[in-house]
Amino acid sequence: MRVSLFATCLGDQFYADACADTVRLLRHLGAEVDVPKGQTCCGQPAYNAGRRADAVSMARQTADVLRDTDYVVLPSGSCAGMIRCFYPELLGAQAEALATRTYELSQFVMDVLGVDHLGDGLAGKRVAYHHSCHALREMDIKDAPLSLLAGCGAEVLEWKAAEECCGFGGLFSAKLPEVSAAMADRKLDTLPDVDFVTSTDGGCLLQLSGRASKRRLGPPFRHLASVLWEGVRG
Repeated sequence: MRVSLFATCLGDQFYADACADTVRLLRHLGAEVDVPKGQTCCGQPAYNAGRRADAVSMARQTADVLRDTDYVVLPSGSCAGMIRCFYPELLGAQAEALATRTYELSQFVMDVLGVDHLGDGLAGKRVAYHHSCHALREMDIKDAPLSLLAGCGAEVLEWKAAEECCGFGGLFSAKLPEVSAAMADRKLDTLPDVDFVTSTDGGCLLQLSGRASKRRLGPPFRHLASVLWEGVRG
């Protein structure tokens, strides 16, 4: 099985370890993984800003880079959602095959590889999981990350704001920073006592960890890919 990693902009700039851990995890599970050269932005910021021509250009570049592989896996529900849900609109038939073989990491591990137990490396850890809007609402990813965390021995605590938007939203946080910060604070105010918070989307983690740091609040915020790899390694 040939799998290409699409690292994403935030993965490249802020979560390089999570990208590397994605590769390690997939290879551990038997996949042949490469990281195609020529990757750029998936085009989501341009698309959301209404710059359709720029979005189409970046989508074409991405589709070309990822054309020769069995599956595309991303440590991001947001960018996976862009490829899966919006590339066919931007590129038509050229992107339909790519869309159907593109997956967020936890979704791929559960739904394609059929794996729900990675190891016991998270035994005794109390964890809160943030459902990013794109993963939950565009990709319908809800159970996979929770099942994998529990399968690694973690106790995933109930968090009443787990499915609420963190307020990042890319351009939204830049255009309406006060509203964005208030949304993040609302989530943090409801956070249970945990060892760490995790999510599949780097933007959400940056948003929540940034507000938590500013307010001098507690737990670390860790990318799901690195957490799952810890579950394997122990």
